[in-house]
Amino acid sequence: MSTLFVLDVPENATVPQVAARDPRVSVEMVGPYFRITSPDTIVIDRRATGCRHAVWYSAVAGLAQSRVTQHDKDALRVEAR
Repeated sequence: MSTLFVLDVPENATVPQVAARDPRVSVEMVGPYFRITSPDTIVIDRRATGCRHAVWYSAVAGLAQSRVTQHDKDALRVEAR
């Protein structure tokens, strides 16, 4: 299970929205965070989120039993450990 946390602030709002477009991905609120989970790899396209680079590179608040395998100008990819 891949799990990613994103802080619920207006700047990050499109990150969980874009992640939720994948039918394998679930998004729920846990306190002030979006918890984004998937039984497979989570891939979020930066351009689809419309995030500027500064917001994009600071969007990851935490991981659970997962690792970031790509976080560049194109995409964020999170995989289970």
